[in-house]
Amino acid sequence: MSAKDKLPGMIDPGEAARTSSAREAWRIFGIMAEFVEATERLQQIRPAVSIFGSARTPPDHPYYDLTERIARQLSDAGFSVISGGGPGIMEAANKGAFHGKSPSVGLNIQLPMEQHANVYQDISHSFEHFFARKYMFVRFAAAYVVMPGGFGTVDELMEALTLIQTRKSRSIPVILVHSPFWAGLIDWFRNTLVNEGMISPADMDLVQIIDDPAQIVDAIFRHYENRSFMPLPEEHEAMLNL
Repeated sequence: MSAKDKLPGMIDPGEAARTSSAREAWRIFGIMAEFVEATERLQQIRPAVSIFGSARTPPDHPYYDLTERIARQLSDAGFSVISGGGPGIMEAANKGAFHGKSPSVGLNIQLPMEQHANVYQDISHSFEHFFARKYMFVRFAAAYVVMPGGFGTVDELMEALTLIQTRKSRSIPVILVHSPFWAGLIDWFRNTLVNEGMISPADMDLVQIIDDPAQIVDAIFRHYENRSFMPLPEEHEAMLNL
């Protein structure tokens, strides 16, 4: 179609495609910059534990108090504590670590609802993309502590289990907290996924349930009793290919 054949207001399909391609290319550069900036910012926080849980948990809820106590004990034991940087369980995790001996780290996400940065962060970093943020949770964590939560929390849990199961990530403790909340999911893993051959029985060992803060800290130290908290060379190489 020539320029003189265009109807008023008609968009040239070729021009639209070129504009879209250029925008996509610049978006990729933005994603790369997000990875680079966050990696450089977080290099010094190890060893660290990532804590996940609901953004909707109010400060007067028992889950909030339990999370704060867990984070404080982890912080005093020498672990930086990484949370999603928002309200609810994330705030409780940052608050506990903030008043402890080790850094409180918040990896915030820009959302149209729910998410706002809490004030208990020694290091705060914001992301536009969920996948970049999720990578940093895995990249720098020596353990995952998973409190009660919704879709986002379960997503983080499944991401960790999948990466460990497929050996795309090193093996780290994945600890679920508050037995009554997680019992149904664990039963489904065992009675449906294992029984129907969707996962192997040994995969059940990838996750454990512990409710006591001191026992959570002990379990993490036991896992690293005969090795460093830092990734081994082969683990580091594997994680570069996440």
